[in-house]
Amino acid sequence: MTQDSAIKLFNDKQIRTLWDNDQEKWFFSIVDVVGVLTGSPNPRKYWSVLKTRLKAEGSQLATNCSQLKMLSSDGKYYKTDVADTEQLFRLIQSIPSPKAEPFKLWLAKIGRERIDEIEDPEIGIDRLMETYLRKGYSTSWINQRLKSIEVRKELTDEWENRGVKKGQEYAILTDEITKAWSGFTTKQYKEFKTLKKENLRDHMTNLELVLNMLAEATTTEISKEKKPKTFKENQKIAKQGGTIAGNTRKEIEAKSGKKIVTRENAKQLIEKKNKELDK
Repeated sequence: MTQDSAIKLFNDKQIRTLWDNDQEKWFFSIVDVVGVLTGSPNPRKYWSVLKTRLKAEGSQLATNCSQLKMLSSDGKYYKTDVADTEQLFRLIQSIPSPKAEPFKLWLAKIGRERIDEIEDPEIGIDRLMETYLRKGYSTSWINQRLKSIEVRKELTDEWENRGVKKGQEYAILTDEITKAWSGFTTKQYKEFKTLKKENLRDHMTNLELVLNMLAEATTTEISKEKKPKTFKENQKIAKQGGTIAGNTRKEIEAKSGKKIVTRENAKQLIEKKNKELDK
């Protein structure tokens, strides 16, 4: 099963998704969908109760829903109950919510967009840029962010070629890189910026993004040359790539007298941009 993970937004609420290239369909985190539709402070419990009720009623829906590993707020991957679009439409009928109809339209839109993006990948890039612009990010930041996505994809492609397993092993290697260049693991970095489920890269400054890209691009190049055969060898290379970017960070900090890794998150970045525009 070849999968591409993504975070989709419905009314600015995050929903974790996976696109299965083999089956050519989306899978959605049920807990995330339940949270969006119900506004429940504990969507996991809501889904657990609903699942029990559906089973008691003889519904196959809860039984047929599968589990896939998805990224959690702690930066690790865990098995998560997921549903494809068809299953989700049926599930929505069991959840009383004024958001049900808008959500159905959103689901249909997501499906159409994926088909468009497969036929023309540039459409996906344009949509992503529009999303960031709507959120208030600057054009220069968006360009860096889009480049960082490309760099990350090259790295994960290289890891896949070297037999690294998606999920936990990707997370471990990412931690090695992140800690080596920033001094933080992914989880620590997110806590430093007071983030929870948000994507860390969406809350990096331009310079943080550049150094993260340097770390990942360097790791990719070293891996291509060294051709690691074991996970430990991949770990060593990840640390090497991150360390090179980490040394660059320290040099910049020594010359500028300022820390590069900051507590600034998207909210502060956007506020700063707006203040500059108001001057």
